[in-house]
Amino acid sequence: MAVRLSDRFLEQLRDRIDIEDLIGEYVDLKRAGRLSKGLCPFHNEKTPSFVVYEDTRSFYCFGCGKGGDAITFIRDIENLEYIEAVKFLADRAGLNMPDEEYDDTIIRKKKRMLEMNKEAARFFHEYMKSQKGSAGLNYWLGRGLTPKTITHFGLGYAPDDWDIFMSHMRSKGYSNQELFEADLARKSQKGSLYPTFRNRVMTPIIDLRGNVVAFGGRVMDDTKPKYINTRDTLIYKKGQNLFALNFAKSSKEDSLILCEGYMDVIALHQAGFTNAVAGQGTALTDEQVRLISHYCSKVYLSYDSDEAGRDALQKALGKLTRTPLAVHPLTYTDAKDPDEVIKKFGPERWKSILSGAMNDIEYKLVSIRDGLDISTDDGRAKYLTKAVPVLAPLSAIEKDIYASRLAEETGVSKDAIMVQVKDAERRIARRASRSDFSGLARDLVKPTVHLKAYRAEETIIATLMKSPDFLKKIETELTPDDFISEGYRHIYAVFAERTGSGQSIELDFISSELSGEEISNLVKLKNGELLVSNTLDEVRDCIKILKEEKKKQNLGNAASLSDEEYLKLFKRGDS
Repeated sequence: MAVRLSDRFLEQLRDRIDIEDLIGEYVDLKRAGRLSKGLCPFHNEKTPSFVVYEDTRSFYCFGCGKGGDAITFIRDIENLEYIEAVKFLADRAGLNMPDEEYDDTIIRKKKRMLEMNKEAARFFHEYMKSQKGSAGLNYWLGRGLTPKTITHFGLGYAPDDWDIFMSHMRSKGYSNQELFEADLARKSQKGSLYPTFRNRVMTPIIDLRGNVVAFGGRVMDDTKPKYINTRDTLIYKKGQNLFALNFAKSSKEDSLILCEGYMDVIALHQAGFTNAVAGQGTALTDEQVRLISHYCSKVYLSYDSDEAGRDALQKALGKLTRTPLAVHPLTYTDAKDPDEVIKKFGPERWKSILSGAMNDIEYKLVSIRDGLDISTDDGRAKYLTKAVPVLAPLSAIEKDIYASRLAEETGVSKDAIMVQVKDAERRIARRASRSDFSGLARDLVKPTVHLKAYRAEETIIATLMKSPDFLKKIETELTPDDFISEGYRHIYAVFAERTGSGQSIELDFISSELSGEEISNLVKLKNGELLVSNTLDEVRDCIKILKEEKKKQNLGNAASLSDEEYLKLFKRGDS
């Protein structure tokens, strides 16, 4: 059953939500005439390209192309289903959800899964405290954790047994299928069900709303695999969460410490560094970068000191340095990770590591210099050759500072270094220009959509948004099949269906029926620079263009038509 909410309810919701205030809770907006601008929360950028249009109650990012209304924004930023986003906004606006029919199957399944995970977390924690689970408790205590910390993070232990956990969950009313869908149970090759976690210490993953969404299970010896983590489910996506952010967001620090593992985070929190978080066993994602950017202005990268940790740190730097965040990679000796630093040297050593942290440019230069003997001409030349591209993208002030440092380090004149930096700048600009041209060429040379026809489609849709009454006047002249591009074909079909039943085609009322890309295109047309005369004559001229393009496409495919279909094609052309 499709989502069915009345236009009247959606209009009430829209009128009670100030989109600028709503988005302002997630994005630092600055007013500029009829609109407000800020850094896009959906992709990494340093220059604001995200715009909120208060008069049209919409937003659009000129950087990544994402746009929509208040419902779309909450759906994407909070990772919710459409109805969940509507409920979120209705609660905010003090509105009761209507009694109309809508499909809340997914919502009910999510709620059930969250309850199931909560029960599983309670079981693992209580079992750990029992005599049978003492091995788990002793492991956590042996890692230096206090009972208070163990309780705070809800740590537990999964039995070394095939049935205790499964029987418990079934006694609480959860079926085998539900356990399988939540990845609390998996299927053997023969199809029988077994618990996902067995004889492992358990760490629950808790989202920003306090829900248990997943688990990490670790062995207590050298058995492989060392870790088993919850697979992606209806309520959990690895790349969209940060472990312990539910605690770290309440820290008084304007910074986050990004670690590799759960244990590093737990050890840091116990030592008083409650702004520590960790990824979910995957490379840092854009969504995780967005979360970090939302909760701080400075991030410390605390990865393991081994080769894998250094590789992960370099990848994280690549993403984080494209944001306005101040990025500080951490380095430490005589310890492989934060947990070991705390155990060996105590919280004071960690505090000094934070206070002495390099910024990302300093770290890159130190990494480049590592292994080179700059007392030799060859070493200096290699060092500067690798260092120059690091300086090229920086601001004029930063270039001056770091060029001076390099000159002092190497004994090469600052002027000579700056000449090389300027050359690197030009090379980067040429590559960017070629890349932009290639992208433009790809956009223009679309084999299925002629540019003129595509512009005609845009003009038709833009005009209908301004004058919905035109739809009745052209309904016999234009059908969805006349459109060349799939996106605008679907948008026009939605317009025609809703107009035929006397419903509005305003974005607030149709966003549940469109894809994210279709919504973004509508917002771009609604607020963009596309000049339309807003007349029926222009719409009819555009219809002619579409029909001519369609005829060309059909003629191009004539070889595959039957004789009868081929004759019909020309009869249509003569009519």
